Amino acid sequence: MAAYYRRGRATAAVTACLSALALAGCASNDATAPQAATPAPADASAKTEGGVLPGQPDINGDGKVVIGVLSPGDINDKGYYQSFVDTAEAFATEKGWTIIKRGSVNTSEALNAARALCQQKVDMVALGASELRDAIPASEEPVCANTAWYVPSADNILQTPKIMLSTDQADQSMLAAGYAAGLIMKDNGDTKAGFVTGPEADFTVTASAAFKAGIRLVVPEATLTTTYSGDLNDSAKAKEATQAQISQGVKVIYPYLGGATDAAAELANANGVLTLTPGTDRCDSTKPKFDISVLFSPGDYFKAALEELATAKLRMGVEKVWTLGVDPFPTVKICNGTPEQNEKLAAFIADVGSKKIDTKAEVKRLGS
Repeated sequence: MAAYYRRGRATAAVTACLSALALAGCASNDATAPQAATPAPADASAKTEGGVLPGQPDINGDGKVVIGVLSPGDINDKGYYQSFVDTAEAFATEKGWTIIKRGSVNTSEALNAARALCQQKVDMVALGASELRDAIPASEEPVCANTAWYVPSADNILQTPKIMLSTDQADQSMLAAGYAAGLIMKDNGDTKAGFVTGPEADFTVTASAAFKAGIRLVVPEATLTTTYSGDLNDSAKAKEATQAQISQGVKVIYPYLGGATDAAAELANANGVLTLTPGTDRCDSTKPKFDISVLFSPGDYFKAALEELATAKLRMGVEKVWTLGVDPFPTVKICNGTPEQNEKLAAFIADVGSKKIDTKAEVKRLGS
């Protein structure tokens, strides 16, 4: 999930390539590109300001529009990573564009993977998560000239005139997720919640703390058990962690995972434990069933950028910050909430958007 724009996910270096649409292409792990020297980090103050690249959406002027997508995760995970690719493919189908996609890109391969996309004459390079930041120097290289860049932001990514940054504030949606869970827990008389995730990293620790704080806003005596399985996609580890928490009497579990989400959720379902989604709206899902949808899908954010590209309005050198209670996403909804629960959650989200609630302060106060 995310240390701002969610993902610092560490994933195995295994290529995952979808072929759902006839128009979609796939970049192989063996794809190569010129081994240009890596430039020093760009200094935005020393370069011409970014702006709207001419010729959009066919930026390189070759008569077709090609979007290249690189993801560090499993692009068939039915969740966070897949939503990014699914959005691109749906939009491309509508517009008659082509998608070239590659999943499970290791961070050490990011730069060469980006160069390989540029060598295939893409009009945009889109990174699925911020841990692929090492690809960004390619935006300054000749092989990637006349190419737009969409980059999920993180605190350590420098804004340059060559890229568009897109970010959210993880503490906002995670606090709201906890608040929603707390509303259900209070009505059910529950006080024990769980959080199952992958590596113990900044983004998972931050998310766990915010989720805990949100629950405690409603149920002050609540406890949260957090388990770091070490892998967001290992279903066996996720199920082991979930079962251990169920055995401890946990009544709500947040599977803050990638490809292992469904395995954990199905086990929770089988034991009558409530669950939340890590990024997408799955209130209509029945196998597994989710009780709360926490929407911070990168696909929703990415679609807005593609819409701007299609209308020749996409700007480089800018950062879009998505805000709970202000923008359509991120947001949280209780799948089958009571009118009172829905009303309280809506009011909470509105208060975050109006800054009546200081999410960082609440996480600091209640998340430790």
